[in-house]
Amino acid sequence: MSIIKTITKPLVSSPERRLEADEDLVIVRKIQSGDVDAFDSLIFKYRERVYSVIYNLTSNREDASDLTQETFIKAFQSINRFKGKSSFFTWLYRISLNTSLSHLRKNKLRRFFSFEKMVEEDHTEGFIENLRTESDSDKAALMTELQERLNDAFQKLSIKHRTVITLFEIDGLSHKEIAEIVGTSIGTVRSRLYYAKQSLQGELKDYIR
Repeated sequence: MSIIKTITKPLVSSPERRLEADEDLVIVRKIQSGDVDAFDSLIFKYRERVYSVIYNLTSNREDASDLTQETFIKAFQSINRFKGKSSFFTWLYRISLNTSLSHLRKNKLRRFFSFEKMVEEDHTEGFIENLRTESDSDKAALMTELQERLNDAFQKLSIKHRTVITLFEIDGLSHKEIAEIVGTSIGTVRSRLYYAKQSLQGELKDYIR
């Protein structure tokens, strides 16, 4: 079985996403015209989503908070360069991703991929039930061991593979959104996801029926 459940994501071309992009563009145009206070509404709308993607990459709440603030500062400083060729959401995510990756490369910190987070986000339906144990105490011990193995396996992935699996499985972005954010093709995103999942699955095969 697959370690990570593949779920269907909403396409970025959906009416809801297009409406969101149109609404954001109106706000951006106001900011570019001098209404700098309008930027607050974009902060309020996206700060939790930006914090989430950064936290999932850094696994450090203090770093995530600082980098989220840095992301919005960079976005505000660069707002006049936003031309609307992509959605504001995609543009902002790209800034948050680049800010996070720059921080990780600079500090060379050890980061952890959270199995617990995956469970909370319901991307592992049926996974716990497949652990080879019936005892709650044994299951708890296995979960701790499993988390350690998953952390180690995740660290073996390159940053580019960690990035796509975080954006897809944890943050719920589509292949197309990820491709736009990381600046590559949809096929490359799919290839990286497949490789990352296969690697994680190989590391955890002893824990799955």
